[in-house]
Amino acid sequence: MTTDLKAYAVQLRELHHADELLVLPNAWDAATARIITEAGFPVVATTSAAIAETLGYPDGEGAPWPEMFAAAGRIARVVDVPVTVDAEAGYGLRPRELVDRLLEIGVVGCNLEDTDHRAGGLVDAGAQAERLSAIRAAADDAGIPIVVNARVDTFLPNAGVAEEERVAEAVRRGRRYLEAGADCVYPIGVGDERDLATLVAGIPGPINANTRPGTLDLAKLKALGVARVSFGPRFHRQALADLKAAVRQEFLA
Repeated sequence: MTTDLKAYAVQLRELHHADELLVLPNAWDAATARIITEAGFPVVATTSAAIAETLGYPDGEGAPWPEMFAAAGRIARVVDVPVTVDAEAGYGLRPRELVDRLLEIGVVGCNLEDTDHRAGGLVDAGAQAERLSAIRAAADDAGIPIVVNARVDTFLPNAGVAEEERVAEAVRRGRRYLEAGADCVYPIGVGDERDLATLVAGIPGPINANTRPGTLDLAKLKALGVARVSFGPRFHRQALADLKAAVRQEFLA
């Protein structure tokens, strides 16, 4: 099992440096994970928002971490590809405990965001870098090079960052997080092509971005130099909308 996890971790890291985009249509349970792998995608990534909603909790660490990890573990159990989990801000787990829990459920990557869900706003960049460094050290000690996707939340409305400072602060944080041992930087919520181009140019490592209908499609993101694209809870929301429409058509028409 340890050998398999190490191979998966190495594979996941290499996919961040491949010529093709690493495209991640996020899963929230075993069934959706199977659909994603059957479509040929080489990695399964989870979405915390969709999993939390499925479990009956709000996103933003509203769900107990054991329930979130149990859901991710069921996903990892049914697929034969690397799995990376949206671990939100890490649930307050100590670095070694976080790494151990991820490996226990068969996961070889994680998103870690720099939002403080308890105090609000962003975590101090230096403190977040220290935490990422400790997580990297714990993964090295465990012998599995877990792939850390460091989310930068400066573009989110509740981050407390002035609009004119968001790009520069994201670059500053992204650089620090890479230096601390992160494998990829995820400036979530970027909708402007020029801002994204500045981030790709200013952060010397793989960048995770999101598509935007009508503007930032997969071809545009690849042309901008993005390495990884994730969709978050988009497909979960669409699935719920489709179910709602089907129920209304069948029973309430």
